[in-house]
Amino acid sequence: MAYILSVGTSLPQNHVDQQKAAEFAKSQFKRSFKDIDRLLRAFQNGEIQSRQFVQPIEWYQMHHSFEEKNNLYLEKALAHAKEAICNCLNEPTFLKTPVPCEDIDALFFISSTGLSTPSLDAKLMNVLPFSPYTKRIPIWGLGCGGGAAGLSRAFEYIKAYPKAKVLVVACELCSLTFQPKDQSKSNLIGTSLFGDGVAAVLLSGKQAAFQYTNLKTVPKVVGTQSVTMKDSEDVMGWDFTSDGFKVIFSRDIPSIISGWLKEQVDQFLGQQGLSKDDISVFLAHPGGKKVIDAYLQSLSLHERQLFSSKEVLKNHGNMSSATVLYVIKHFLEHETAEVDAIGLCGALGPGFSSELLLMRWEGAS
Repeated sequence: MAYILSVGTSLPQNHVDQQKAAEFAKSQFKRSFKDIDRLLRAFQNGEIQSRQFVQPIEWYQMHHSFEEKNNLYLEKALAHAKEAICNCLNEPTFLKTPVPCEDIDALFFISSTGLSTPSLDAKLMNVLPFSPYTKRIPIWGLGCGGGAAGLSRAFEYIKAYPKAKVLVVACELCSLTFQPKDQSKSNLIGTSLFGDGVAAVLLSGKQAAFQYTNLKTVPKVVGTQSVTMKDSEDVMGWDFTSDGFKVIFSRDIPSIISGWLKEQVDQFLGQQGLSKDDISVFLAHPGGKKVIDAYLQSLSLHERQLFSSKEVLKNHGNMSSATVLYVIKHFLEHETAEVDAIGLCGALGPGFSSELLLMRWEGAS
C-alpha cells in the first residue's frame, strides 16, 4: 500500500484579491455583455478571496502569442516545480529527516496548462540531483482531475514496487491560458475561478513511511477508482486556437456532479465493503462554490468535512490538478485523523471523469 508522507507547494508572488480580479474582468468583458454587473456577481458569490498569478494582472490585459505564453510556462513552471519538490522533500512538519532526490524511484509529472517535449520532468532531472535511473511518467490533459489521478497511478506503482519512493508533481499555470480576445461567458467565469499553483507529494511503501514520517497518524491509500462518463467530452477542457488554450467550461457541471457522482462514490465504497457513513475525512478538489455545494448535497456531507477544500478555494482559487494536493497539505497541517479513520479523496476532470482514492490512517508509532 502507498503512504502519503509529505506535501510541498510553490505559489507565484503576484497576489490578486477578488475585487481587483472583478475590476479586471469588467474592463475586459464590458463591451460584450450588457449585463456585465450581474455576471460579475460570480466574483463575489464564489467564496474566493484571493489568487496568485505568475505575472502582474496588468500583463493579462494585452494579447500575447501562444509562443510567448508557452515559453513563459516553461520558465515559470520549472522554477515553481523545483521549489515545490524541494519543499516536499525537506518539510520538517511531515518528515523526520529530508529525503534525497537521489532516492526517488519514479516521478509523475501532471499538467494541462502548457506544452513541452521533452516533458518538464526531464528538465527537472537537470536542475535537481535525481538519479539518472529515475523513471519519468508525464501525464498531460487530465485537467482538474490530474492531481488525484497522479496519486492513483503512484499508488499502483508502489503496489508493484513496495520499496519505492515516488513523487507526484502537479504544475498548473492557469492564468497563462487566458485569452483577452475570447469574449465567451465561459472565459468570463473562468476568470473568476482559476489561479496558478504547483504542488509535490511524496508517497512510499510501509518501510520508508515509518522510517521518515513525523506525523502522528499517516494516510495510507488502500484503493482507487477511475470512471469516465460516455459522450461527455464537451463538459470541460480546451479548444486549441492560434492564440493557445481556449476554455471549455459547461454551466451544467454542478448538476452533473449531483446526478452522477453519488452513484460512482456508492459503487466504489460498496466494492470496499463501506458506505458514506464510514467516511470521516473528505479531501475534495474544490472546483468552485457550486461544485462544493453539489458535493455537500449529493453525498450528504457535513460542512466540516470540506473545511480544507473551502479554505484552499478561498485563498488560492481553482489551480486545476494541483488544488487537491493543496487540500491534502492543508488537512495534514491542521487536522489529525484518528487511527483507522477512513477518508475519501476525489477530483473531477475532462472526459468527463472522476478519480477517487480510499484512504485509511495508521498510527506512526
